[in-house]
Amino acid sequence: MSYRYEGGGGGRRSRRGGRGYRDGSRERLERRGGGCGRGARGNGSNFAQDSEGQNDRPPPHLRGREIGLWYARYGAVRRKQADRRSRAVVHMDEARQEHITKLLNSVQSDQPDPGRSSRDGYSSMSDNWQTAASSSGHCYFDGDLPEEVKHKSEEEEEEITSKQKKPNSTSKGASSAKADKDEPPDNWDEGDEEEEKVEKERPIRNDKDVEFLLQEVVRDPLMDEELKRDLQSKKTDPSYKEMLKFREKLPSYSKREDLVRLINSNPVVVVSGETGCGKTTQVTQFILDDHINRGRGSTCRVVCTQPRRISAISIAERVAAERAERVGNGKSCGYQIRLQSRLPRRQGSILYCTTGIILQWLRSDPMLSSVSHLVLDEIHERNLQSDVLLIIVKELLNVRDDLKVILMSATLNAEKFSKYFDKCPMIHIPGLTFPVEELLLEDIIEMTRYRPLNTDRNPAWKRRFWQGRQSSSGKEEKELEYKESWPSYARTLQGRYSDSTIEAVEMLDNDEKIDLELILALIRYIVLNEGEGAILVFLPGWDNISGLNDLLMAQQMFRSENFVIIPLHSLMPTVNQTQVFKRPPPGVRKIVIATNIAETSITIDDVVFVIDGGKIKETNFDSDNNISTMLAEWVSLANAKQRKGRAGRVQPGKCYHLYNGLRASMLEAYQLPEIMRTPLEELCLQIKILKLGSISHFLEKAMDPPSQKAVNLAIKNLTDLNALDHRENLTALGVHLARLPVEPHTGKLILFGALFGCLDPVLTIAASLSFKDPFFIPLGKEKMADMRRRTLSRNSKSDHLTIVYAFKGWEEAKQRGARYEREYCWDNFLSANTLQMLHNMKGQFAEHLMHAGFVSSRNPKDPISNVNSDNEKLIKAVIVAGLYPKVAMIRPSYSKKRPGVKVYTQSDGKVCIHPKSVNVEETEFNYTWLIYHLKMKTSSIFLYDCTEVSPFSLLFFGGDISIQKEEGDETIAVDRWIVFRSPARIAHLVKSLKKELDSLLQEKISNPAPVDWNNRQSKDCAVITAIIDLLTTQERPAGSSKDDGRMWASAPRGKHVYFNEDDDDDDDNDD
Repeated sequence: MSYRYEGGGGGRRSRRGGRGYRDGSRERLERRGGGCGRGARGNGSNFAQDSEGQNDRPPPHLRGREIGLWYARYGAVRRKQADRRSRAVVHMDEARQEHITKLLNSVQSDQPDPGRSSRDGYSSMSDNWQTAASSSGHCYFDGDLPEEVKHKSEEEEEEITSKQKKPNSTSKGASSAKADKDEPPDNWDEGDEEEEKVEKERPIRNDKDVEFLLQEVVRDPLMDEELKRDLQSKKTDPSYKEMLKFREKLPSYSKREDLVRLINSNPVVVVSGETGCGKTTQVTQFILDDHINRGRGSTCRVVCTQPRRISAISIAERVAAERAERVGNGKSCGYQIRLQSRLPRRQGSILYCTTGIILQWLRSDPMLSSVSHLVLDEIHERNLQSDVLLIIVKELLNVRDDLKVILMSATLNAEKFSKYFDKCPMIHIPGLTFPVEELLLEDIIEMTRYRPLNTDRNPAWKRRFWQGRQSSSGKEEKELEYKESWPSYARTLQGRYSDSTIEAVEMLDNDEKIDLELILALIRYIVLNEGEGAILVFLPGWDNISGLNDLLMAQQMFRSENFVIIPLHSLMPTVNQTQVFKRPPPGVRKIVIATNIAETSITIDDVVFVIDGGKIKETNFDSDNNISTMLAEWVSLANAKQRKGRAGRVQPGKCYHLYNGLRASMLEAYQLPEIMRTPLEELCLQIKILKLGSISHFLEKAMDPPSQKAVNLAIKNLTDLNALDHRENLTALGVHLARLPVEPHTGKLILFGALFGCLDPVLTIAASLSFKDPFFIPLGKEKMADMRRRTLSRNSKSDHLTIVYAFKGWEEAKQRGARYEREYCWDNFLSANTLQMLHNMKGQFAEHLMHAGFVSSRNPKDPISNVNSDNEKLIKAVIVAGLYPKVAMIRPSYSKKRPGVKVYTQSDGKVCIHPKSVNVEETEFNYTWLIYHLKMKTSSIFLYDCTEVSPFSLLFFGGDISIQKEEGDETIAVDRWIVFRSPARIAHLVKSLKKELDSLLQEKISNPAPVDWNNRQSKDCAVITAIIDLLTTQERPAGSSKDDGRMWASAPRGKHVYFNEDDDDDDDNDD
């Protein structure tokens, strides 16, 4: 029967090995039962003929569900035809065809230099791969080898690697010069005399980040005496004596002798302590003072890690103050964070630093030879870097019997860390807190008589308990349990609370967002009805923090001099935040609005009232669908306990939890360790650059190992990026990416920006992707902020270029003076602090590139590195080079409910552009493809930071190219799913030119050197210039055989129904 059409319009694509319809319609048809057969090609052909308009109604003999299935298949075929008609045409005029042909003949006739040094052995092998792959279209930057050349290349690799010696990664004081080799570490040939000569000639990198580590430390009796005299003299200093009185009151001070004895007699000690016990500031000083008093001060170098930048700075400043000194400046205490440091004296010192600094040190000295005591603080937070460092330190103790390791944790879970380190001794320090009264949501509502404005009365259990999450089986059980328990819990409230309170609790519980108006009402209640004392508010993210700050500042009451309101967030640039720790004058109340940074990382002594918002931002990674989620999750019991402990430091306090008693009874004990819920690509590169062996084997040693599926996915992604080869060794590209302090795709973006002479704008983009974009959106001015952002975009249809233009404008305003800078940032809703941070990061990236050899200056604006920085189309192409395969397809939307376009990815089907994007309401695209930085699932799957890109960008910087005919059309495709129309001659020219580009980039990555843009006769300049010319002059809008300008020009306007999807109306629920 004709309705049994099976195969739809995607049959041919499926047989080619593709994924069927790119929007997922083929999969949907199969699930509906309409795509299970393969033999009905004749029916499919007839159906396709019908869909051309011969018969747009189902056959008369169909009934009921059969008619629905017919229309579904009919729509799928029409969509495929419309999609084919809207494909962009890859165009090249005759003059450029002739030029490219001559260029290819010229460069392909060049013979390789027979005098290449053995240093290029690895890249020579890669060049052989490229030659062998010439018939397959394989691209160096797209990962593993084509099947037909794998076997041969493996034999060649075995021949090369068998001649190499295994590097001695445990030798004490490994040189930084050796760590800066450009070859993959697993393939270094230490016996090659010529290579050693090259290494000697290469200047030793002077990296400020490893300056403290690489200082030589030997015992100095004269210094021992000097340090002892200095410590004795402090005891007569009034400032020191005053601080000592305070220190002696801390619980940790009474444990000083026990702590010192345990640390001196054991390689590892776990120190657990309640909030406010003083362990973070005191233990390091106990160690140093003990060594100084014993006449061994010159051998003591204590390094203490902190999970956050602001913690390292504030704690170092506090310790320096307790020692009557200034931080850094050659005194006894200093700090080091990314892009900023105040180093202490070389010997007899304490350094506070972020965990990432230690991991960076390990590249230069795997033994941490100059460190005598390593203190790992806040390890109970279980962030990714600290868990990895625990594995490394455990291994390091096998070869460094003189190293002392102190693990400092909150009281929760201390036994687990002791067990991990072979049941090492533990010592507990009690807290110093007054009693804290805890109040739950129902108590707060009854007390403040607050009534929410929300009129949606559906109880929370009718929605998902763990909202927006890819629920595990455990979470689903919680959801079910909560649903069943809510009615009975609501009954328990009756009699104890008013009916209006119970109703309000039910309404608030239905809302997944934190009610900032409730917090405002609570703060007002505390101010009017409670005694003196600072108020600390815990909120999940910056949006909530800034929102509450705006609400407070909108009130006349809080704008007075009687209040000091301090927003605090770990992503804020390190500015002077000493206000947080200073007590305000009498009659002035301090209100601190913070994330979970204030749970453990910093201590604010005068806090009496804590408002626990009950949520914490948590990133999760779904390895099955290769997608991240970032949601405000309910806190764990451990979080709640830490927050409660922040109150009552100076007097009895109160903690207000913004969740009900039922919710409180169902909180998890701990947060899931970060290593089990985040992508692992960046971590895998660090494991390889540190020469820690097999990735899987190393991660199996973790306290809580990630799933093997997540590890395999990370390795696959790095192989596709060509950061790892098929044997899991770092490639030359992988070495560079591992050294850059960014995630791998952003690192690749930076390298290509250097190679293509558009360094400054690309570094701006990379810094923004690594940190955050500089825009802020004040409440009530969202539309105005969106309008300013679109104005700054200059119709580039690119979030990335919008930031570039915003940053350029800031630089120009700053040159004119401070007043112009303030006005520019105010008018455009930009954060000057964030822009300054991006500026500093750009300098760091440029320094990395200069040390690696890609550029000749550490100045991001060096003219030689920016010859193409004004070429918008080239910058977009470089973005593709860095972010591919993060590609999405654009299709028109005719929904009246929501303007804009519909967007699809190959793996997810329909997705959404994030509301902050300049493209979210864009309808006039020139091309049908977007490149994006991040795909995150919240209420829907959103694409963050996207840019419209052209066919040539995808062809030259995307994946494998294939040339084929499809139903009479000559096409050229990238990875078989990004398809363009192209005459066969032009398609073959593009494919050949791409191979030359891949070969050139392979050479540049293996042997970094700036492109000589003045030498137009050189192969690299000729090839790159030809590609830039094509990108700049030969692009045409999608679906246009002439310079039509409209993306959808070729699609029949009267038949837009064929683009409509079943889920058109779902768009309105995305937010």
